Amino acid sequence: MKRKLLAAVLGMSMVAGLAACGSQSSAGGSQAPAAQEGGGDAGGAASSEIGGKVVIYTSMYEDIIEDIDAKLEEVFPNIDIEFFQGGTGTLQSKVAAEMDSGKLGCDMLMVAEPAYSLELKEAGMLHPYKFADADKLIYEYDADGYWYPVRICNMVLAYNPEKYSKDSIPNSFEDFAKDTSMKGGLSISNPLTSGTAYASIVALLDKYGEDYYKQLGAQEVAVESGSVALTKLETGECKEIMILEESVLKKREEEGSALEVIYPTDGTIMIPSTVMIVDAAHSANNNTAACEAVEEWFLSSEGQKYIVAGWMHSVRSDYPSAPYDAIPTSEIMSNMMPVDWEKCFKQREEIRTLFQENVTVPQ
Repeated sequence: MKRKLLAAVLGMSMVAGLAACGSQSSAGGSQAPAAQEGGGDAGGAASSEIGGKVVIYTSMYEDIIEDIDAKLEEVFPNIDIEFFQGGTGTLQSKVAAEMDSGKLGCDMLMVAEPAYSLELKEAGMLHPYKFADADKLIYEYDADGYWYPVRICNMVLAYNPEKYSKDSIPNSFEDFAKDTSMKGGLSISNPLTSGTAYASIVALLDKYGEDYYKQLGAQEVAVESGSVALTKLETGECKEIMILEESVLKKREEEGSALEVIYPTDGTIMIPSTVMIVDAAHSANNNTAACEAVEEWFLSSEGQKYIVAGWMHSVRSDYPSAPYDAIPTSEIMSNMMPVDWEKCFKQREEIRTLFQENVTVPQ
Protein backbone atom coordinates (compact mmCIF):
# COMPACT_ATOMS: atom_id res chain seq x y z
CA MET A 1 0.00 0.00 0.00
CA LYS A 2 1.41 3.34 -1.01
CA ARG A 3 1.11 6.15 1.53
CA LYS A 4 2.03 9.80 1.30
CA LEU A 5 3.11 12.42 3.78
CA LEU A 6 2.34 15.79 2.25
CA ALA A 7 4.12 18.93 3.42
CA ALA A 8 1.90 21.96 3.83
CA VAL A 9 3.01 24.86 1.65
CA LEU A 10 0.00 27.13 1.80
CA GLY A 11 0.11 30.72 3.07
CA MET A 12 -0.21 31.40 6.76
CA SER A 13 -3.25 33.70 6.74
CA MET A 14 -5.77 33.17 9.53
CA VAL A 15 -9.39 32.16 9.25
CA ALA A 16 -11.95 34.27 11.06
CA GLY A 17 -14.41 32.71 13.50
CA LEU A 18 -17.46 31.15 11.87
CA ALA A 19 -20.25 31.17 14.45
CA ALA A 20 -20.21 31.43 18.21
CA CYS A 21 -20.94 28.51 20.52
CA GLY A 22 -19.83 24.94 21.29
CA SER A 23 -19.00 23.27 24.57
CA GLN A 24 -16.72 20.63 25.99
CA SER A 25 -19.16 19.44 28.59
CA SER A 26 -22.61 19.91 27.05
CA ALA A 27 -24.25 19.70 23.66
CA GLY A 28 -24.65 23.44 22.97
CA GLY A 29 -25.97 24.83 19.69
CA SER A 30 -28.21 22.65 17.55
CA GLN A 31 -29.23 19.21 18.73
CA ALA A 32 -26.54 16.65 18.02
CA PRO A 33 -27.28 13.57 15.92
CA ALA A 34 -26.94 10.20 17.61
CA ALA A 35 -23.32 9.20 17.84
CA GLN A 36 -21.92 5.80 16.99
CA GLU A 37 -20.30 4.05 19.92
CA GLY A 38 -17.06 2.16 20.03
CA GLY A 39 -14.57 0.78 22.49
CA GLY A 40 -12.35 -2.15 23.32
CA ASP A 41 -9.05 -2.96 21.64
CA ALA A 42 -8.45 -0.92 18.54
CA GLY A 43 -7.07 -2.69 15.53
CA GLY A 44 -8.61 -6.10 16.22
CA ALA A 45 -9.86 -8.60 13.68
CA ALA A 46 -12.36 -6.12 12.27
CA SER A 47 -9.57 -3.75 11.21
CA SER A 48 -8.63 -6.00 8.30
CA GLU A 49 -12.20 -5.78 7.01
CA ILE A 50 -12.19 -1.98 6.73
CA GLY A 51 -10.86 -0.42 3.56
CA GLY A 52 -10.93 2.72 1.46
CA LYS A 53 -9.03 5.96 1.89
CA VAL A 54 -8.69 8.39 4.81
CA VAL A 55 -6.98 11.79 4.60
CA ILE A 56 -5.87 13.35 7.90
CA TYR A 57 -4.89 17.00 8.34
CA THR A 58 -2.51 17.31 11.29
CA SER A 59 -0.17 19.76 12.98
CA MET A 60 2.02 17.07 14.55
CA TYR A 61 5.74 16.93 13.73
CA GLU A 62 6.50 15.11 10.47
CA ASP A 63 8.89 12.58 12.01
CA ILE A 64 6.28 11.56 14.59
CA ILE A 65 3.68 11.19 11.83
CA GLU A 66 6.03 8.93 9.90
CA ASP A 67 6.31 6.52 12.85
CA ILE A 68 2.55 6.58 13.40
CA ASP A 69 1.87 6.08 9.69
CA ALA A 70 4.05 2.96 9.60
CA LYS A 71 2.11 1.47 12.52
CA LEU A 72 -1.26 2.37 11.01
CA GLU A 73 -0.29 0.57 7.82
CA GLU A 74 0.30 -2.54 9.92
CA VAL A 75 -2.93 -2.21 11.93
CA PHE A 76 -5.15 -1.20 8.98
CA PRO A 77 -3.59 -2.89 5.93
CA ASN A 78 -6.55 -2.16 3.66
CA ILE A 79 -6.96 1.53 4.48
CA ASP A 80 -4.97 4.03 2.42
CA ILE A 81 -4.16 6.66 5.07
CA GLU A 82 -2.68 9.93 3.87
CA PHE A 83 -1.42 12.71 6.14
CA PHE A 84 -1.25 16.40 5.26
CA GLN A 85 0.99 18.17 7.76
CA GLY A 86 1.05 21.87 8.51
CA GLY A 87 0.91 24.43 11.28
CA THR A 88 -2.41 25.42 12.77
CA GLY A 89 -2.61 28.63 10.73
CA THR A 90 -1.96 26.75 7.50
CA LEU A 91 -4.58 24.12 8.28
CA GLN A 92 -7.18 26.70 9.28
CA SER A 93 -6.60 28.63 6.06
CA LYS A 94 -6.82 25.46 3.99
CA VAL A 95 -10.04 24.33 5.66
CA ALA A 96 -11.57 27.81 5.32
CA ALA A 97 -10.93 27.79 1.58
CA GLU A 98 -12.35 24.30 1.22
CA MET A 99 -15.46 25.08 3.27
CA ASP A 100 -16.60 27.51 0.59
CA SER A 101 -17.25 24.48 -1.63
CA GLY A 102 -19.00 22.59 1.17
CA LYS A 103 -16.50 19.72 1.08
CA LEU A 104 -13.12 19.43 2.79
CA GLY A 105 -10.04 17.74 1.41
CA CYS A 106 -9.76 15.57 4.51
CA ASP A 107 -11.74 13.01 6.52
CA MET A 108 -10.14 13.65 9.92
CA LEU A 109 -8.31 16.49 11.66
CA MET A 110 -5.77 16.45 14.48
CA VAL A 111 -5.24 20.06 15.50
CA ALA A 112 -3.37 21.93 18.21
CA GLU A 113 -6.16 22.90 20.62
CA PRO A 114 -9.92 22.55 21.26
CA ALA A 115 -11.01 26.05 20.19
CA TYR A 116 -10.90 25.13 16.51
CA SER A 117 -12.86 21.96 17.30
CA LEU A 118 -15.59 24.10 18.86
CA GLU A 119 -15.65 26.20 15.71
CA LEU A 120 -15.95 23.24 13.34
CA LYS A 121 -18.61 21.62 15.51
CA GLU A 122 -20.66 24.79 15.50
CA ALA A 123 -20.31 24.99 11.71
CA GLY A 124 -21.78 21.47 11.39
CA MET A 125 -18.64 20.00 9.86
CA LEU A 126 -18.03 17.16 12.33
CA HIS A 127 -19.27 13.61 12.86
CA PRO A 128 -20.06 12.44 16.42
CA TYR A 129 -18.59 9.16 17.67
CA LYS A 130 -18.95 7.91 21.25
CA PHE A 131 -15.64 6.46 22.45
CA ALA A 132 -16.51 3.76 25.00
CA ASP A 133 -13.37 4.37 27.08
CA ALA A 134 -13.97 8.11 27.38
CA ASP A 135 -14.09 7.74 31.16
CA LYS A 136 -10.36 6.97 31.03
CA LEU A 137 -9.51 10.33 29.44
CA ILE A 138 -7.84 12.77 31.82
CA TYR A 139 -8.80 15.92 29.94
CA GLU A 140 -12.13 17.36 28.83
CA TYR A 141 -13.78 16.14 25.65
CA ASP A 142 -16.96 16.87 23.74
CA ALA A 143 -19.91 15.18 25.45
CA ASP A 144 -21.53 14.47 22.08
CA GLY A 145 -18.38 12.77 20.76
CA TYR A 146 -17.48 15.41 18.18
CA TRP A 147 -13.88 15.71 19.41
CA TYR A 148 -11.51 14.14 21.91
CA PRO A 149 -8.07 15.06 23.24
CA VAL A 150 -5.50 12.82 21.59
CA ARG A 151 -2.24 14.27 22.98
CA ILE A 152 -1.30 16.78 25.65
CA CYS A 153 1.22 19.47 24.81
CA ASN A 154 2.63 21.64 27.59
CA MET A 155 3.77 25.23 27.22
CA VAL A 156 6.76 25.71 29.51
CA LEU A 157 9.93 27.77 29.85
CA ALA A 158 13.39 26.55 28.88
CA TYR A 159 16.97 27.65 29.47
CA ASN A 160 20.55 26.56 28.93
CA PRO A 161 22.26 25.56 32.22
CA GLU A 162 25.62 25.82 30.49
CA LYS A 163 25.02 29.56 30.05
CA TYR A 164 22.85 30.55 33.03
CA SER A 165 21.83 29.17 36.40
CA LYS A 166 18.19 28.38 37.03
CA ASP A 167 17.99 30.73 40.01
CA SER A 168 19.24 33.66 37.92
CA ILE A 169 16.38 33.57 35.40
CA PRO A 170 12.57 33.69 35.70
CA ASN A 171 10.89 30.52 36.90
CA SER A 172 7.37 31.80 36.20
CA PHE A 173 5.49 33.12 33.18
CA GLU A 174 4.84 36.28 35.17
CA ASP A 175 8.52 37.04 35.71
CA PHE A 176 9.30 36.03 32.13
CA ALA A 177 7.49 39.21 31.09
CA LYS A 178 8.34 41.42 34.09
CA ASP A 179 12.02 40.77 34.83
CA THR A 180 13.71 43.64 32.99
CA SER A 181 17.13 41.98 33.24
CA MET A 182 15.88 39.58 30.54
CA LYS A 183 15.14 42.35 28.01
CA GLY A 184 16.27 41.38 24.53
CA GLY A 185 17.01 37.81 25.56
CA LEU A 186 13.58 36.19 25.33
CA SER A 187 11.71 34.30 22.62
CA ILE A 188 8.20 32.94 22.09
CA SER A 189 6.38 31.17 19.25
CA ASN A 190 4.04 33.09 16.96
CA PRO A 191 0.42 32.99 18.20
CA LEU A 192 -0.79 34.04 14.76
CA THR A 193 0.41 30.80 13.21
CA SER A 194 0.75 28.38 16.14
CA GLY A 195 -2.35 27.04 17.88
CA THR A 196 -0.51 26.16 21.07
CA ALA A 197 1.13 29.59 21.21
CA TYR A 198 -2.26 31.24 20.69
CA ALA A 199 -3.85 29.16 23.47
CA SER A 200 -0.99 30.20 25.75
CA ILE A 201 -1.41 33.92 25.20
CA VAL A 202 -5.13 33.57 25.93
CA ALA A 203 -4.35 31.84 29.24
CA LEU A 204 -1.82 34.52 30.12
CA LEU A 205 -4.26 37.29 29.18
CA ASP A 206 -6.83 35.83 31.57
CA LYS A 207 -4.24 35.40 34.32
CA TYR A 208 -2.43 38.74 34.10
CA GLY A 209 -4.52 41.04 31.91
CA GLU A 210 -3.54 43.20 28.92
CA ASP A 211 -0.47 44.45 30.78
CA TYR A 212 1.14 41.08 30.13
CA TYR A 213 1.25 41.79 26.39
CA LYS A 214 2.61 45.28 27.05
CA GLN A 215 5.33 43.82 29.25
CA LEU A 216 6.30 41.31 26.56
CA GLY A 217 6.58 44.18 24.11
CA ALA A 218 8.72 46.19 26.51
CA GLN A 219 10.96 43.14 26.91
CA GLU A 220 11.50 43.16 23.13
CA VAL A 221 10.59 39.49 23.07
CA ALA A 222 11.42 37.77 19.77
CA VAL A 223 8.51 36.03 18.04
CA GLU A 224 9.92 33.17 16.01
CA SER A 225 9.82 29.45 15.33
CA GLY A 226 10.69 26.99 18.07
CA SER A 227 13.65 25.62 16.13
CA VAL A 228 15.19 29.10 15.83
CA ALA A 229 14.57 29.80 19.51
CA LEU A 230 16.21 26.53 20.57
CA THR A 231 19.30 27.30 18.49
CA LYS A 232 19.56 30.74 20.08
CA LEU A 233 19.18 29.19 23.51
CA GLU A 234 22.06 26.83 22.83
CA THR A 235 24.34 29.61 21.59
CA GLY A 236 23.41 31.97 24.41
CA GLU A 237 21.78 34.54 22.13
CA CYS A 238 18.57 33.85 24.05
CA LYS A 239 18.53 33.64 27.84
CA GLU A 240 15.13 31.95 28.12
CA ILE A 241 12.31 30.89 25.84
CA MET A 242 8.63 30.03 26.12
CA ILE A 243 8.20 26.80 24.18
CA LEU A 244 6.48 23.43 24.08
CA GLU A 245 7.94 20.89 26.46
CA GLU A 246 8.12 18.28 23.68
CA SER A 247 10.55 20.41 21.65
CA VAL A 248 13.07 20.45 24.49
CA LEU A 249 12.61 16.79 25.38
CA LYS A 250 13.14 15.83 21.75
CA LYS A 251 16.49 17.65 21.64
CA ARG A 252 17.55 16.13 24.94
CA GLU A 253 16.86 12.56 23.82
CA GLU A 254 17.92 12.75 20.18
CA GLU A 255 20.87 15.14 20.45
CA GLY A 256 21.95 14.86 24.07
CA SER A 257 21.23 18.58 24.47
CA ALA A 258 21.82 20.20 27.87
CA LEU A 259 18.77 22.45 27.50
CA GLU A 260 16.35 22.09 30.39
CA VAL A 261 12.63 22.56 30.93
CA ILE A 262 11.30 24.87 33.64
CA TYR A 263 7.75 24.01 34.69
CA PRO A 264 6.55 27.51 35.60
CA THR A 265 5.69 28.09 39.24
CA ASP A 266 2.52 29.95 38.24
CA GLY A 267 1.29 26.94 36.29
CA THR A 268 2.16 24.97 33.16
CA ILE A 269 -0.22 25.70 30.30
CA MET A 270 -1.60 22.28 29.34
CA ILE A 271 -3.01 22.12 25.81
CA PRO A 272 -5.02 19.05 24.76
CA SER A 273 -4.64 18.67 21.01
CA THR A 274 -7.77 17.19 19.50
CA VAL A 275 -8.85 14.55 17.00
CA MET A 276 -12.06 14.94 14.96
CA ILE A 277 -13.94 13.10 12.23
CA VAL A 278 -15.41 15.16 9.39
CA ASP A 279 -19.11 14.66 8.72
CA ALA A 280 -19.64 12.36 5.72
CA ALA A 281 -21.43 15.06 3.74
CA HIS A 282 -18.35 17.30 3.96
CA SER A 283 -15.52 14.73 3.96
CA ALA A 284 -13.16 13.92 1.13
CA ASN A 285 -13.82 10.18 0.95
CA ASN A 286 -17.08 9.54 2.85
CA ASN A 287 -15.39 6.72 4.78
CA THR A 288 -16.85 7.12 8.26
CA ALA A 289 -16.30 3.53 9.40
CA ALA A 290 -12.58 3.75 8.68
CA CYS A 291 -12.33 7.14 10.40
CA GLU A 292 -13.99 5.79 13.53
CA ALA A 293 -11.58 2.86 13.64
CA VAL A 294 -8.55 5.11 13.20
CA GLU A 295 -9.78 7.56 15.85
CA GLU A 296 -10.31 4.71 18.28
CA TRP A 297 -6.79 3.46 17.64
CA PHE A 298 -5.32 6.87 18.40
CA LEU A 299 -7.20 6.95 21.71
CA SER A 300 -6.26 3.37 22.66
CA SER A 301 -3.29 2.51 24.86
CA GLU A 302 -1.50 1.21 21.78
CA GLY A 303 -2.00 4.45 19.90
CA GLN A 304 -0.93 6.49 22.91
CA LYS A 305 2.46 4.74 22.88
CA TYR A 306 3.29 6.67 19.76
CA ILE A 307 2.11 9.93 21.29
CA VAL A 308 4.35 9.46 24.33
CA ALA A 309 7.24 8.31 22.14
CA GLY A 310 6.80 11.66 20.38
CA TRP A 311 7.51 13.49 23.68
CA MET A 312 3.86 14.39 24.32
CA HIS A 313 1.76 13.26 27.29
CA SER A 314 -0.91 10.58 27.04
CA VAL A 315 -4.55 11.57 27.47
CA ARG A 316 -5.36 8.28 29.23
CA SER A 317 -5.45 7.90 33.00
CA ASP A 318 -4.30 4.29 32.69
CA TYR A 319 -1.20 5.05 30.60
CA PRO A 320 1.77 4.19 32.84
CA SER A 321 4.47 6.68 31.93
CA ALA A 322 5.32 10.23 30.92
CA PRO A 323 7.52 11.12 27.92
CA TYR A 324 11.31 10.91 28.11
CA ASP A 325 12.73 13.20 30.82
CA ALA A 326 9.32 14.73 31.64
CA ILE A 327 7.85 14.96 35.12
CA PRO A 328 4.67 12.88 35.70
CA THR A 329 1.54 14.10 33.96
CA SER A 330 -0.33 14.15 37.27
CA GLU A 331 2.29 16.47 38.74
CA ILE A 332 1.87 18.90 35.85
CA MET A 333 -1.91 18.76 36.20
CA SER A 334 -1.64 19.62 39.89
CA ASN A 335 -0.26 23.05 38.93
CA MET A 336 -1.71 24.06 35.58
CA MET A 337 -2.87 27.40 34.22
CA PRO A 338 -6.37 27.03 32.75
CA VAL A 339 -7.32 28.01 29.21
CA ASP A 340 -10.78 29.31 28.33
CA TRP A 341 -11.39 27.44 25.06
CA GLU A 342 -14.69 29.19 24.44
CA LYS A 343 -12.88 32.54 24.66
CA CYS A 344 -10.13 31.25 22.36
CA PHE A 345 -12.80 30.53 19.77
CA LYS A 346 -15.12 33.50 20.12
CA GLN A 347 -12.50 36.23 20.63
CA ARG A 348 -9.78 34.93 18.33
CA GLU A 349 -9.39 37.96 16.10
CA GLU A 350 -9.77 40.44 18.95
CA ILE A 351 -7.05 38.73 21.01
CA ARG A 352 -4.68 38.40 18.06
CA THR A 353 -5.13 42.08 17.27
CA LEU A 354 -4.48 43.05 20.90
CA PHE A 355 -1.30 40.99 20.89
CA GLN A 356 -0.09 42.57 17.65
CA GLU A 357 -0.72 46.05 19.02
CA ASN A 358 1.74 45.38 21.85
CA VAL A 359 4.26 42.84 20.56
CA THR A 360 6.21 43.05 17.31
CA VAL A 361 5.20 40.06 15.18
CA PRO A 362 7.07 39.28 11.93
CA GLN A 363 4.93 39.60 8.80
